[in-house]
Order: sequence, then structure tokens, then C-alpha cells
Amino acid sequence: MALYGLTITFGILISGLRCCLIPDDFVGARAHGDIIIGGLFAVHGKMVNSAKGYPQKPAIQNCEGFEMQGFLQLLAMAHAIDMVNNSSLIPGIKLGYEIYDTCSEATLAVSAALRFLSTYNTSVELLTFKCNYSDYTPKVKAVIGDSYSEVSIAVARLLNTQLIPQISHSSSAEILSDKFRFPAFMRTIPNDSYQTRAMAKLIHFSGWNWIGIIVMDDDYGRSALESFSIQADKINVCMAFKEIIPAHLSDSTVQVRIEETINKILSETRVNVIVAFLKPSLLLKLFIKVMEKKIQRTWIASDSWSISKGISSIPNIQSVGQVIGFTFKSGDTTSFQDYIKNLNQQKFEMNRLLDQYAVLMSDCPTVKYNDLYGCVTNYSKEARTRTVKDKSLRVDFLSATIHPGFVYSTQLAVIAIGHAIQKLCLYRNCKNPNAFAPWELLQSLKTVNFTYMGRRVNFDSGGDANSGYDVVIWKVGPDGKINFTIFAEYDNEKDIFLFNSQDNKNEFKYLKKIRSRCSDECKPGQMKKTSASQHTCCYECVACPENHYTSESDMDFCIKCNNKTHWSPVNSSVCLLKKIEFLRWDDGLAIVLLIISFVGIFLIFTIAVLFAKNFDTPVVKASGGILCYVILISILLSFVSAVFFIGEPVDFKCKVRQTMFGISFTVVVACILLKSIKILLAFTFEPRVHSILKFLYRPFTLVFVCTGIQMIICTTWLVFWSPYIKENFSLPRTIILECDEGSTVAFGIMLGYIAVLAFACFIFAFRGRKLPENYNEAKFITFGMLIYFIAWITFIPIYVTTFGIYLPAVEMIVILISSYGILSCTFLPKCYIILYKQDTNTKSAFLKMIYKYSSKSASTLTVSQIPSNSLALPERYGPIQDETKRPGISSVSCISNSFSFHEMLVTTDIPTTRNRTLTRKRLSSI
Repeated sequence: MALYGLTITFGILISGLRCCLIPDDFVGARAHGDIIIGGLFAVHGKMVNSAKGYPQKPAIQNCEGFEMQGFLQLLAMAHAIDMVNNSSLIPGIKLGYEIYDTCSEATLAVSAALRFLSTYNTSVELLTFKCNYSDYTPKVKAVIGDSYSEVSIAVARLLNTQLIPQISHSSSAEILSDKFRFPAFMRTIPNDSYQTRAMAKLIHFSGWNWIGIIVMDDDYGRSALESFSIQADKINVCMAFKEIIPAHLSDSTVQVRIEETINKILSETRVNVIVAFLKPSLLLKLFIKVMEKKIQRTWIASDSWSISKGISSIPNIQSVGQVIGFTFKSGDTTSFQDYIKNLNQQKFEMNRLLDQYAVLMSDCPTVKYNDLYGCVTNYSKEARTRTVKDKSLRVDFLSATIHPGFVYSTQLAVIAIGHAIQKLCLYRNCKNPNAFAPWELLQSLKTVNFTYMGRRVNFDSGGDANSGYDVVIWKVGPDGKINFTIFAEYDNEKDIFLFNSQDNKNEFKYLKKIRSRCSDECKPGQMKKTSASQHTCCYECVACPENHYTSESDMDFCIKCNNKTHWSPVNSSVCLLKKIEFLRWDDGLAIVLLIISFVGIFLIFTIAVLFAKNFDTPVVKASGGILCYVILISILLSFVSAVFFIGEPVDFKCKVRQTMFGISFTVVVACILLKSIKILLAFTFEPRVHSILKFLYRPFTLVFVCTGIQMIICTTWLVFWSPYIKENFSLPRTIILECDEGSTVAFGIMLGYIAVLAFACFIFAFRGRKLPENYNEAKFITFGMLIYFIAWITFIPIYVTTFGIYLPAVEMIVILISSYGILSCTFLPKCYIILYKQDTNTKSAFLKMIYKYSSKSASTLTVSQIPSNSLALPERYGPIQDETKRPGISSVSCISNSFSFHEMLVTTDIPTTRNRTLTRKRLSSI
């Protein structure tokens, strides 16, 4: 460190001498030729201002801080021009050059540009103003440079006046791609938008979102800051601080701003990654302070210093932390390496900067290799006023200092100009300086397309050659020196990192272990909730609510699951498929209902067998005979239809189960209605009612009509509003597979029609509730209909309010209750009589019971119909008998016609009076 302070002090002491007495003193290197190419390189780091800190007179200022990279780029240009002159690219034409040292300042660069614009081959520097420079011949045909974007921008604005092509080898500011403002500017490197995008991708890949950025206050730094901020926003990376340091070392506030930057780095303890867009001379001062404060961070280096020997040669530089940098892709520099090794034998027409370098080498003869870069860098430009007899150029030091990317891009600029001149000179005599104008060379440069060192080279619409970047990492070698190791390549077009070995890829992944975050990473299943901080990267992690998820870390919001098919619990990282549910065969309730159904089916078969064995008994015949089997079969179908409500719904089940129940139960109710009419017809003695019942009693017609109407209803339902399979998504975790009835109205009409028939049964049966005790089916029919009504009236609210897989079970239960009600009330009493009261199941018992009931009913009806004045004439038996005969005979005859026993009955117990004999004869027809 003492050596740095001593050399800097020495440089300042001798800087008072003026370096430019005549215009030619300003030229750094020159070689004559048929076509002159201008060169601008930052061979020195800064200008030395007066004691007040700013110029007092309009004179070219002194410079200090020898920059090795600028010097090597100058040599690379000279070498490339020699290669073109010695090749067959432009035979017979010699390229020359005129190179200036800009001292990293736009002021000196503009002064050099003014000389470029002056008239060619004049004894005095003459810059002519014209309205049209199309036929104007300036001193140079093209310019290569400058090293820094701010300087290139200033020069480009001057060169635009004559459209002199300017090709930079390292100015990467994005603004220079704007052809409206800089139509004559081109470059052999990508613009900074690609570099900042590559940096952002590296940061995002490594999981860093809380970083700092330091830039210099010039066009390059501001453009890089703006571009990087845009890229960082895209990937949700926040900048904890943005520090801007003056671009020129001659600025008196540089040291103050560096101190403030150091304090900011110390205050942001969570920031472990810092991006720096600085020139090496500024970074040198920053890193000295960083090492003093013992700060260790991960540094992301821009192309301006990523492989700077001046920075890497600082003693103990590894203490600042890991350095990962981006540098321009390079080609084979073997030719240039050989050129450097034989630099002492090279013949230069004039190269004052090479002479100055030789003097600097002679003043640092005993300095160790690691300190040699610092020794050279801190000497003043005034050293060139001295001369040395024995030039010791230390070519080994030069070779070790070569920046392959900058050398390659400088050579590429010269080769591109050579190819453009070749196209122009095919049919022109280019030994004549007026053969073509600079603007014509610019048009030719835009269309060049050639191969150099195995790579295809051309310029895009922005004037850029998008060659990509190498990603380097600084590693300490066995000798203690910093080695720049390339461990990845960045492809601009594909926006990906490429690796040439698995070890390099693993090393790239190792960067994820470095932590630079404002908040802890939110795990999958959580989302970020921004805290009170202005930065979105400072947040809290909250769990995703139900039916929401996050599949990646650090997501800004939870993604909603598809509520129809998926669900997720709280704090979930995935959506789970909803379970498909329906009333399964192995469900407990389903098993119970199936057992009940099968018990009902078993009872039906048992009753059918029992009735078949006792088919000729009065009970079976009084129950309807064959009609009983129709009812039993229909109830059987009703039980079967209930089974279709269990299991996975399919199209067939959905369409069959309701229609099967509707039609089968309609047949049951129609048959029972027929029985009710038949019973009432048999025991009704009122003539008017009897005639109505007799008209209604059409056994086959009645059943057919009632069933036919229901079949029309069901057919219409199936054709126009057919039931279908429906997925019910309303439950949070389950999809209920169910049958949609298609039309609630049609479904209601079907059930309503059955209810109307059942109500008619109920009315007829209720009127016959006082029939003989042994033949009182009407009571049981009435009770059966009441069970039906209660079941279905209860079903409606339950069906409407029930939801889920047990909804089909509700209707199944109602169907079973209805079926069991009809089965029990219609057939079980008859079975009881057949099995346990066989003495009442005889013809004589039935006739006796009917006779007693008929006689009682007939006598009551006769008495009620005899006028009061006829009761006083008992001697008129005949007429009374005739009066009795009409209603009595009519009623008994009705009974006779209603039953189908068709057998003559001789009963000894019946009285033998004339009146009773008449009644017995009528009953004998039953």
C-alpha cells in the first residue's frame, strides 16, 4: 500500500509539465497509408486538473494513471491493421492509422475527433463547414473506439455530421443502439441490455432477490442502471441500494461518495451480492476501502472490470469475497500473443505511448510481478518526455495482462472495416483518397457478413455484433495470483447459460448456497405478503387458504384450484383431485336398503305361492284372483326400480329407475282403484251411486287407460327432457355423481298423476270402510293409501333439503315405504286369514257373512224408503213386499253381479220365509 501512495504522489509532483505544445504532440501513434483509420483508446485513467479542481484555460490538460488495457487495445489495432495489409483482403491498398489517447475523458476525445473531421492532406488543421458533406474527404475514413460509452457518445455526435463510421470495441451502453441519434455508430460487442439480462438471469437462478448496485455517473453507468432495473423488476429482484460514484477520478467528490457507499454496504447486512458497473480505476479505490473495512461480499462484475489485471493484482484482493464477472466472448489471440513477444522487433512509424510504457518499465525494474501493474498504473503521462536507451518492455507482463475479449473485439473492428473496403474497392481505385466517402463505407459496413476465427460476423439493425458473453469466476491459483476461469457461456439469442462440463455446471449451481435475501424464502404452499417496506422483496410468508396453492417458492399469490375438479387444504403446494362419490353398493345404508328390497321381493314370491295354492278359496277370489298377480308383479317391479338408485349412475339407470317406478306403481294403484270400485259396487244399495260405479267398473279398460296415461307422460319426459348423468361440484372436496331428472316439472307430473289415482282410491275405499268384517279390504286400502300419502308428503321437503350421495337413498326409502305399505295392507291380511282363520275362508262362511250384511243393509234401506202412511197398513203385505222387493232385490242383485264365485249355494241355516227365500235365491247366484 505504501508503494501505491508513493507513486501517486510522484505522479502528481511532475504533472505540472505540459504534454501538448504543438498539435502533433497530441497524437499517440501514427502510420501512413492509402486509407487512414482513426483510433481512440483510454491509455490513461484521468486528466490532472488545476488546484481548483477544474480547468482554468482552454488547453489540453495533463493525464496520469497508465491503463494497460487501453494500451493493449492500441497495440491490438496496430497489429490487426498490419495483418490486413499483409493479407489478400485488400491487395494493393495500405491501411494507415492515427491513434489518440483520450485519458478516459470526453474532452480529449472530442479534440481528437475534431482532427479526424479536418480536411484530408492539408498543411494546416482545417475543418470546413458545409451544408452537405457527401463529397467531403476528411482525414480518416473510419474511427475505432472509444473504450468508454460516455466518450463514444460525445465522439459519435461529432462524427454524425459527416457519417464517419465509428466502431467501438467496448462501449456497451444501450443508448448507442439508437440509430436515430447515433446513425454512424457500430460495435463488435453486444449492448448492455444483453449483459444486464444475463446478470439478472444469474441472480434469479441463484435465488438472490436483495442486492445492491454501484454504477458510475456517466452515460454508461446510468444506462446500465436503468437497463438492470428493468430486468430486475421482471424477475422480482429488489435493489436495497443504488449508489452512484462520479465517473472521473479528477472529481473532488469521488472519495466522499466512496465513503458513503461503504457505509451503505455496512448498513445493509442482508445484502451479500453487489453488482458493479465501474471502470477499473474507480473500483480500485472502492476495493481498497472495502478491504480496510473487512467487508466480504459476492461481486457481480460488468465487462469493464471482470478480468481487469489492475484489480486482480491488488494484494489480498480475495478478501473482498467472490467475484463473478461477464466478459465479451473472445477468439484465438495466439497471433497477438506472438506479436507482443516480438514487440521489440516491431517497427512503428511513431508510437509515443509505447515509448512511455518503456520508460515506465525502466522506472519499475525491481518491483515484484504482483505490484508491477500498480506501479505502471500510477505513473504520470509526463514520463514519456524522458527517453531510455535500452527498452525493457517486459513482454511477459504484457502477455499476462492481455484481456482476450477486448483484443478480439478490437481486431474484429479492423477486420470488419477491411471487408467493407474490399466491397467498395472492387471497381474503384482506392489508392485515391477520394475514391469513396466515409458515409459510403458506413453503408458497406452495415451489410458485411464474414467468418472470422470460425465465427460468423455481421451487424444487426442496431449496429451491434451479438457475440454473447463468457461468465468468469475469480479463483486464487497456487502462486497466489487470481485466475479468471470461464465456467459458463451466455447465449444472447436463446437467453440460456451453456456449460462445457458437468463440473462447471455444478459450480454454477453452488452459487445458490450464497444467501442474499431481504426475507426468508416462502415455501410451496405459502405466498408472499408485502410488509410495510417499500420493497416487494421484504415480505411475510402466509399460508394459502383452502382451495388455493403455490407450487413454487416465493410466489406472489396463491393460485386457485379448479373448484369443479380439484381441491386443496390450507398450506397446500398442489391441487388434489376431488373424490368421485355416489351411493355405493358397499355403503352401510345402501346395504340395509338392499336387504329391505330383497325382503320385499321375497315376500312377493311367498305371497304369490301362497295365493296360487289357495287360488280357489273365497279370500283369494274376493281379492281379485288374477288381478292379485298383476298387483304383485307391479310391486315387484317397484322394488326392482329401487335397486337402480344404488351404484354408479349410468345413462341407463338414470332413465329407467324413475319411469319403471312410475309405470309399475301406476299399475298397482290402478288395480287397487279397480278393487275399490268393485268392493263399493258390491255393497252399495243406492241406485244412483250404483249406476255410476257400474259405469266405472271396466276392469281392463280402467287399468289400461290409467297406465297408458302414465306411459305417455314418461315417454314425453324421456324424449324431450331425458334424465342424464350429472357431476355435482358444489362440495369442496367431492364430486357427487348423480342422476339429474332432466325436468323437475315432468318428474312432478309423473308423481302427481300417481297421487291423483291414489287419492281416488282413498275416496272409494273410505266410502267402503264399513263393509263386512271378513271382507273389509276397503279399510286396508284406505290405510295403505294413507301410508303412501304420508311417505310422499314427507319425501318432498326431505328431497329438496337433502344434499349429497344419500339423496337417491331418500327416494329409494319412500319407494320402499310405499311398496311395503301397499303390499302389507293389500295382501298380509288375506295371508293371515288363509293361514290362521281357515274356518272363515269357506263359501258358506262368506255367504253367511254377506247374507247378514245384505239383509241388514236391505232392511235399513227398505224401511227408510217406505212412506209413513204405508206403515199403518200391515195387511197390505203384497204391496209392501213389492216395495221391499225393488230396493232389496236391486241391492242384492248388485252384490251378485259383483262377485264371481258362480256357484249355487244351499244353506240349511237360512230361514224359509217367503222374504228370506227370495233373498237366498238372489244370493245363490253369487
